[in-house]
Amino acid sequence: MKPNDVERFAANLRFLCERHGSITAVCRKIGLNRQQFNKYLSGVHLPSPGNVRRISQFFGLGPAVLFAETDEVRMLVDGNYFPVLDRLRGSRQFDDFMNAAVLASKQESLDITGVYDRYQYSSIYKGAIIRSLLCIYNNENLYQHCYIERFPSVDSPPRTDYIFKYHGFTFPLAGRIFFIDFESVQKNELTTSILMPVQRSKTRFMFGIASGVAATMLREPYATRTALHYRRSGLMRKEDMIVATTLPPDDPSIPRDILQYLGDGGDMLRAG
Repeated sequence: MKPNDVERFAANLRFLCERHGSITAVCRKIGLNRQQFNKYLSGVHLPSPGNVRRISQFFGLGPAVLFAETDEVRMLVDGNYFPVLDRLRGSRQFDDFMNAAVLASKQESLDITGVYDRYQYSSIYKGAIIRSLLCIYNNENLYQHCYIERFPSVDSPPRTDYIFKYHGFTFPLAGRIFFIDFESVQKNELTTSILMPVQRSKTRFMFGIASGVAATMLREPYATRTALHYRRSGLMRKEDMIVATTLPPDDPSIPRDILQYLGDGGDMLRAG
């Protein structure tokens, strides 16, 4: 146990309980004594490993996530995406797919967790490259991810005009990485991506294709090249958000491999 584990667990538990109604109802659903649960909330006691698992399963998070910095946990759960995942998990067809995907994922030896910069040409700002912040984390026996896009104002660049937050599932299958995302701010978009991991010396990339619906007035479907550049292990932090923005293609902070793969953006496909 690390020195701050008790404090972090208590803060994260309080944050998660705020989103799930009364403490009494949460205790009843988990099957824990309210008096003992209050000690967890106040940081007096740390639950046993068995109770940590029960609590984490109730909130749909892996046990390790409950001991992360609270800002990092907020980044993961912001957007109230749990109802979407719950509805999907209640679907028999999706449950069958998940079971097959999880079984196949266990056969992969790829280590894909961590924080990434995500690049693709913007479907909103013509000619600009959107760099978003993406995190893949292990949630019990499957991978999940979230990523955040920030679009600065054209008239006042320091100000942000749009923020989009995506949460979803990640499946390593046959050497490829499949992403299914649900946008949690507008709550009206689903996107998919297929990427191939590539390691060049000590640098880790993923290259592939993303498809979805543009957040423009016409809402046209699109497909475009997308790429990930590994940043570090762990969960995303508040200070990481500075990298999420739009960039001109000649911005020197874009890795050369990424820029060569994305090209000039002329291959973005739109319907109509």
